[in-house]
Amino acid sequence: MRRVVTPYCFVILVAGGLVAPALADVIHLKNGDVIHADEVKEIGNRIEYQKGDDSYTIPKSVVQSVEKTGAPQIAASVGNQVIPTYTPASHAIGEDQLLEQVLHSGKVDREWLREIDSRGNRPKTAIAFYVAAKQEFESEDYGSSQRDFETALRNDPQNPAILNFYAALLIKIGNARHALFYAERAVEQAPDSPDAYAVLGYAQYSAEHARDAIQSWRKSIALRPDTSIRQMIARAERETHVESNYTERETGHFVLHYEGAQSSEIFRAQILTTLESAYRDLAQVFGSEPRSSIPVVLYTSQTFFDVTRAPGWMGALNDGKIRLPLRGMNSVTPGLARILRHELTHSFVEQVTLGRCPQWLNEGMAQMLEPRSLNRGGAFMAQMFKTEREIPLNSIEGGFSNLSGAQADVVYMESLATVSYIRDRYGMSDVLRILEKLGQGESIESALRSTIHCDYRQLQEETGVALIRQFGS
Repeated sequence: MRRVVTPYCFVILVAGGLVAPALADVIHLKNGDVIHADEVKEIGNRIEYQKGDDSYTIPKSVVQSVEKTGAPQIAASVGNQVIPTYTPASHAIGEDQLLEQVLHSGKVDREWLREIDSRGNRPKTAIAFYVAAKQEFESEDYGSSQRDFETALRNDPQNPAILNFYAALLIKIGNARHALFYAERAVEQAPDSPDAYAVLGYAQYSAEHARDAIQSWRKSIALRPDTSIRQMIARAERETHVESNYTERETGHFVLHYEGAQSSEIFRAQILTTLESAYRDLAQVFGSEPRSSIPVVLYTSQTFFDVTRAPGWMGALNDGKIRLPLRGMNSVTPGLARILRHELTHSFVEQVTLGRCPQWLNEGMAQMLEPRSLNRGGAFMAQMFKTEREIPLNSIEGGFSNLSGAQADVVYMESLATVSYIRDRYGMSDVLRILEKLGQGESIESALRSTIHCDYRQLQEETGVALIRQFGS
């Protein structure tokens, strides 16, 4: 998971009274799940409850009791957590001898690469392009890295270090099924390499083969202990334990995992129909599509938190799989449709940016395309900017999962306000160009400057002026 450092300004926001969670009611379901809601009403044989702007209805027959708690209610926000990137640590034979020729001050010398390529020494050419590709991978220039890894493999197709690093790159850019082929070849060529087994495990996990991944990772840590891989083993074991009796249903773009007793066939069909409709719409918006089928996993509420270790305020997440707690629902409501579209948007953003999207932009895009309005939080945001207590964008580039519910509410609102401002002021085409430039290896501020001619400071100033003009009193 991305690490999050909670900025000091969050403490100011809470202490200064700008974050004021509403009181909540709690619905206890007969299956053991609980639903936290802003307001609950009993209407005939139905229970209607409100969460933010959304209303939901469930049969009274599934409800054990309703508790008026007066406890703080955390918004049912949705989050995005990604599978950590694994970078192989082992070196290729001959790599150290070519570093100074290939790299000058951290930059790849393309002229020297062309020269070495022209000499016809294929093993040396392979290592030179491998050195260049590694540097580009670590600099997040994935397009150049892929081209140079492929040149290296054309010159030495059996080199285990090149095969392994190329597989790691393919996992990073969302092509896990293709990565499996190269990771398996790397293990064949280097059966004693902990890196080869580690990358194979990540490829298997990303390609929906969690049990195989666990076995590969265990072989890796037997050769070289690694805390991060132990954490991935624990994560995969939680999933396989919970999902051991799950059924799969595949459509054109999705693979649905579910336990039969959790939901009705009609409800599951509604979920898939809603996702397919959103997929078509988002494919038109982005002009591209995710490379592989997207896994969707349905959980009971408690199982969702047991498996994901997500904070209690999180209403769903996308870590390569769309993970959805059912929360007692038995049909696709407008609110659930928005959550599904939100989480699916993350898959499209990850594809375009190759996983390089800062979290404020990722979450702002997902909310904007739900679509979610600023009307509920606009006045709050206007006041926050007016009193110069907005949150610096560079402090919310990482994940949000370590935030409290109150902090997350503020961060999500500011993310939506910022991305909505870019779209309204400069157009959706420029929003998409920013994402494309991130995928091409540019930093976020470079992408902003080259597209809308703003840095972070200017963008936040303009966003604040627009919010105060629209919502300020």
